[in-house]
Amino acid sequence: MSSPAADVVGLLTVRGQSLAVAESLTGGLVAAEITSVPGASKAFRGSVTAYATELKHAVLGVDTDLLAARGAVDPQVAQQMAAGVRAALGADWGIATTGVAGPEPQDGQPVGTVFVAVCGPGAGSAPGGKVEALRLNGDRAEIRRESVRSVLALLLRELADEPSGNERAQDTERNGGF
Repeated sequence: MSSPAADVVGLLTVRGQSLAVAESLTGGLVAAEITSVPGASKAFRGSVTAYATELKHAVLGVDTDLLAARGAVDPQVAQQMAAGVRAALGADWGIATTGVAGPEPQDGQPVGTVFVAVCGPGAGSAPGGKVEALRLNGDRAEIRRESVRSVLALLLRELADEPSGNERAQDTERNGGF
């Protein structure tokens, strides 16, 4: 049985595309999940764990006025994190997580408020990428795990929506052909 991370690595490898990850509340868990897949180095460029709010600007280029006005837990922040890590690490795709894992609210947002984002090439991604808002239940560990699962699922949906140009070759490979 394949995992979402293995599916991501497989799709990106077949397409010759790369991925970069920007994380806040997940603290490196997304990168760890991806790099647990054998062969991940063929597609994974790297990650930035920008846990401190000021690093979201300094390293990922998130707008300082946006951070000052809305805080780090915001859909536009997630979108800018995904775009920023994609640019900073020279990847085809960038994904990001930001939110509140608890135990206390942050930036006026309750525990379980999470935003995941993806930014990538082509028709599969809207200009500037796509963001999903999540309202998660559970303890800190459960919220963080579900955030990892959710950002990988979002990326898989975006990858599925983007034509790779070699669908016929992939189909032939899957069916044992040449």
